[in-house]
Amino acid sequence: MWPIGRLSVCILQTVYQFSVRVLCRTECTGAACKQWSPPTGFNTGLKTYNSLTKQKEPLILAREGVATWYSCGPTVYDHAHLGHASSYVRFDILQRILSRLFGITVVHAMAITDIDDKIINRSSEENISPTTLARMYEEEFKKDMLSLNVLPPAVYLRVTENIPQIVAFIERIIKNGHAYVVKNGDVYFDIQSIGDRYGTFVSAIEPRREPGDTDKPSDTDKRDVRDFALWKSSKPQEPHWESPWGKGRPGWHIECSTIASSVFGSQLDIHSGGIDLAFPHHENEIAQSEAYHQCGRWGNYFLHSGHLHLKGSAEKMSKSLKNYITIKDFLESYTANEFRMFCLMRKYRSAIDYSDASMNEAQCSLETVVNFIHSAQAYMRAVLHCPPIQEELMWEGLAATKTSVLAALADDFDTPSAINAVMNLVYRGNFQLRPVTKLEGPPVRRSPAVFGAIISYIQELFEQLGIDLLNRKEGIVVDSSGTTLNNVVEQLARFRGHVRAFALTPQEVSSTGSTGPQPLYPDRIPLLKACDTLRKDLAPLSIIIQDRGPNSTWEISQTRQQTTTDKNTR
Repeated sequence: MWPIGRLSVCILQTVYQFSVRVLCRTECTGAACKQWSPPTGFNTGLKTYNSLTKQKEPLILAREGVATWYSCGPTVYDHAHLGHASSYVRFDILQRILSRLFGITVVHAMAITDIDDKIINRSSEENISPTTLARMYEEEFKKDMLSLNVLPPAVYLRVTENIPQIVAFIERIIKNGHAYVVKNGDVYFDIQSIGDRYGTFVSAIEPRREPGDTDKPSDTDKRDVRDFALWKSSKPQEPHWESPWGKGRPGWHIECSTIASSVFGSQLDIHSGGIDLAFPHHENEIAQSEAYHQCGRWGNYFLHSGHLHLKGSAEKMSKSLKNYITIKDFLESYTANEFRMFCLMRKYRSAIDYSDASMNEAQCSLETVVNFIHSAQAYMRAVLHCPPIQEELMWEGLAATKTSVLAALADDFDTPSAINAVMNLVYRGNFQLRPVTKLEGPPVRRSPAVFGAIISYIQELFEQLGIDLLNRKEGIVVDSSGTTLNNVVEQLARFRGHVRAFALTPQEVSSTGSTGPQPLYPDRIPLLKACDTLRKDLAPLSIIIQDRGPNSTWEISQTRQQTTTDKNTR
């Protein structure tokens, strides 16, 4: 017979786990669990299509004037392609609309998946470490986004730098009764523990198994075929981390839940990604996050972009199908402005066909706008002579265009309607700016101010949307040597950090009741001084390392670098 204390603990644990499951199911079961009600907070006056409800909903933010936004970043094992570009550019347009036209500060965080099966397999094929491979393609991805004028997020977070947080996240899900450990050390999410709450996005796309989960021996240990891995036990020669369940690495979905929660906590305004991520990835993110936070709804709005197809193909552009065009190759034929115009002319959540014809359409529209601006500027300089302008009609047209554009963008970011409104204004303007070759009679009354207002409005609007009509930036170029320098400095700083941590390790002194700092090993003091010397020597070279307690950060100071270059030139 067990002692009464131990029996009581076991009974309490059993009751607790049962209560968690019952609470989850009674809080939200059947059709009721999928009902969505507007969150409390600040009503922006905008509407957006919410994949959670499959209809447009009022966009209500938790904090006035601020939108928290998480997006799934790339898995960095290969070149980014145009399919990736279409999603990132379209969501960049949405964020610009929120921030630059409606005055909402967007706090955007993005995860970088720098460890998974694809990275491990590719690194093995190329005979380099997974870390090196991931860093190389991460840098290329960031350079591609810069070349497409995509605003960087407030923070990039790598999965490998968040392993302790991921382990703690999984531990809490297990404690809350929503995950279990199988005999080989894998950890699975228990779908049955959340009842009918699972399946919001199940019809969004054809169900598929998560990468690397096919034919795993532990599949037979799953309680439900839908259960998915939170932690995968390591295979021989694979990168791994320590955990309470043994050596392993995170599953596919847990990284995003952990990283998003580490930045935004238990409530997220907007989550974005391609439609192919809706199920199972975003579905599983919701299940994990709500199981962790024990909340009724974690993310208020899920926005999904449509696929990009090659014209005539029913398949999306993807690496696995080998039907993709890299961003670098694309930019040899077209400009970033032209691709953004291509995206603006289609709704962000619709599938779009890519072809030379569709790109030519975007080119022609952009050229029409640019040519109108040149004509209007020539008219303002009295170089272009026209019949009398119907000035009041143009002022009315400008006012109506502004109203139409804002109304369209407030209605689920309807950029095609907004662009159509601008193009109609341009067509009106071109009709007024019909040149005359011969001036007869008294001087014609001119109306340059209205065209100045139209030019300013169009240029400002396009700039807000990410298109530079004036070509003030002659293409953003990232020098390959700069990319190499970043990688070298990172490796140098990492090595210095390891040395410094070793030098700062205190001696193991027998307990004497002293509460003060433990002394360092005398023979390691020179290493610490060498680290300090290196930090000081790098500063004049524009490499700034700052020691923050046991950790360090680094940056390459562009200001200092420019100053040094100028001095060398003089």
